[in-house]
Amino acid sequence: MEITAHTAAQLRITAEEFELIKAKLGRTPNFTELCAFSGMWSEHCSYKNSIKLLKTLPRDGAKMLVKAGDENAGLMDIGDGYGVVFKIESHNHPSAIEPFQGAATGVGGINRDIFTMGARPIASLNSLRFGNLNDAKTQHLLAGVVKGIGHYGNCFGVPTVGGEIYFEDCYHTNPLVNAMSVGILKNGETVSATAEGKGNPVFFVGSATGKDGIGGASFASAEITADSAADLPAVQVGDPFQEKKLLEACLEVIQTGVVVGMQDMGAAGIICSTAEMSAKGKAGMRIDLEKVPTRQQDMKAWELLLSESQERMLLVVQKGKEKAVLDIFEKWDLPCSEIGEVTDDGMLQFFMNGVLEAVLPADELVLGGGAPQYTREVKEPAYIKFIKEFELTDVAEPQDLRSIAEQIIALPNIASKRWVYEQYDSMVGAGNTSTNGVSDAAIVLAKPTNKALALTTDCNSRYVYADPYKGAMIAVAEAARNIVCSGGEPLGVTNCLNFGNPYDPEVYWQFTNAIKGMGEACVKFNTPVTGGNVSFYNQSPDGPVYPTPTIGMVGLLDSVADKMTMDFKNAGDAIYLLGESRNDINSSEYLHKIIGEEYSPCPHFELDEEYNLQRTLAGFIKEKIITSAHDVSEGGLFVTLLESAFTNNLGFTATQQNTNIRTDAFWFGEAQSRIVISVTAAQEPLLVAALQTANLPHTKIGEVTAGYLKINNQNWGDVSIWKEKYDNVIGKLMGR
Repeated sequence: MEITAHTAAQLRITAEEFELIKAKLGRTPNFTELCAFSGMWSEHCSYKNSIKLLKTLPRDGAKMLVKAGDENAGLMDIGDGYGVVFKIESHNHPSAIEPFQGAATGVGGINRDIFTMGARPIASLNSLRFGNLNDAKTQHLLAGVVKGIGHYGNCFGVPTVGGEIYFEDCYHTNPLVNAMSVGILKNGETVSATAEGKGNPVFFVGSATGKDGIGGASFASAEITADSAADLPAVQVGDPFQEKKLLEACLEVIQTGVVVGMQDMGAAGIICSTAEMSAKGKAGMRIDLEKVPTRQQDMKAWELLLSESQERMLLVVQKGKEKAVLDIFEKWDLPCSEIGEVTDDGMLQFFMNGVLEAVLPADELVLGGGAPQYTREVKEPAYIKFIKEFELTDVAEPQDLRSIAEQIIALPNIASKRWVYEQYDSMVGAGNTSTNGVSDAAIVLAKPTNKALALTTDCNSRYVYADPYKGAMIAVAEAARNIVCSGGEPLGVTNCLNFGNPYDPEVYWQFTNAIKGMGEACVKFNTPVTGGNVSFYNQSPDGPVYPTPTIGMVGLLDSVADKMTMDFKNAGDAIYLLGESRNDINSSEYLHKIIGEEYSPCPHFELDEEYNLQRTLAGFIKEKIITSAHDVSEGGLFVTLLESAFTNNLGFTATQQNTNIRTDAFWFGEAQSRIVISVTAAQEPLLVAALQTANLPHTKIGEVTAGYLKINNQNWGDVSIWKEKYDNVIGKLMGR
């Protein structure tokens, strides 16, 4: 067939890129070669519209062992001769079309990124966004995604220890499904995704290849439309039991010392792993595609190259040591086939039954090599005008605080996510020390060390929508705050940057400013970015989703005994608010969902103020002065107090002393840099003395009770009434 610009356009390659491909090859590519470029130069693989900005993020740190982009995931030192590997990625488009498999294979893929480096996954987290939960489509998507995450994680044997879920209308068509995995390895035992050593054999291991997932990388680089269901073959199908065997086999084969390099076959499949490993090692490969194990007959060369069938890895092995590899994979009853060898000319040669199907320069295909890099036009979005026009005085103060409070705790963004997390196994592996709702971050044992890890995912996308620069800063700050409230020291960040179409100047303005804010916050908290994922084209014909730069953060505790929890411990303990209450209801759940205001600024946030708050709290926890800590976030101060009360069925009295602040702002506003703590009567003098020297705004707002609530001297009933309402909102909407 004649290959033209029209052919390229059908594969989502622009006319300019088609000419660039011809120039790099010195000829017109054949169809198989053009398919390879389509996958590798897709947004999903090449980051062509984001890489220039990503390079501005801080990637250096004293504990950084593997920097962002160097391998499949970042690696940071946790001491005692061990490191933590962690990464977050999106599986948004597949989950929109087939929520169960889309979410399940997202979990499988991110775990492979961890164990392909030689680390054993010990914990999973997620960050999810859906439309209005009263809508039948949203309920279908939520049920499928949660079932998929639970099925894969539970069967694979890695606990799901934390996450977040938001419901906003803009995610109706295009939900966001971000999956994070964390693993531990012994320093010095990292495996690189590298091909080197002329003549070294190349092995395909894991599940056989089928036609599921073909074109998935290109599919993920386009908008969701009414016709997207026709792209169902681009959604992969996962088998968690197969992945469990693959994990054990890969970790075992690494211990033999015969593995030169290893990479999972994720986006763009075989073409991606062969190209990236070859480019990294400044090598090439000769591959015989007919030797690839398949589960469907008569697959064409381009189908084999682009298939994204799950649970597959590519290994480069020392020549002469093939038997050690074959024996291990036979033991685990997994396909293992020698499909080619490493060359030293930088070229990828793909044969099919002796016929040369494609010849491609590896470096020209990959991110950081010959893949194009763009800077797009930016323009301040039109809606910012409406945000700037918001006036607090236009919102009437509520007359019935209790009625507002009852409405707020019944909002799906605020209410308990118990219906979701009860479907996940959070305790498999016996490493999770804090089940859902105990600490602001999940605390997981870092076996075999005596240390523990604090893990969290955070992003309030409404804040980012209102102000991408400040909102992205808040996402980083809240992640760090959650880790500090849990007794940890923030270590590093992985991010999943979910935005609309980068060719839209308003979307690219959001992206550019979010990267700037994120970078500045990461520098302040000394949390370098270890890697992550960019997911563009998250929009439908109705427009883009809220800009959602999800932050996955890992923190370190020297001992699990240093853990701090959010729950009030004893009736009579004093309750303090650290940080300053403000006349601020901007972008709050109260203003948006109860009042119905779509456009308002980002809540108050100041970076130095936040940093001082976190350092002060960390000192209180280290000195064991306080008994609980919980940050003020969605829903404001009242929701924070309730969540601290629920665990032990205790109550609280709390009073607003500052009458210069509106009552709705005091109780339901979401101004940042505030934390609720409790302290025993015996320790309170120590706390007061420490606060006086800390130069930190603070207020004693009340005390813990045996189970009743009293707000501004009004009796609001028993805590059990509030807990029942809070716990069952989502379950009732979902029909159980």
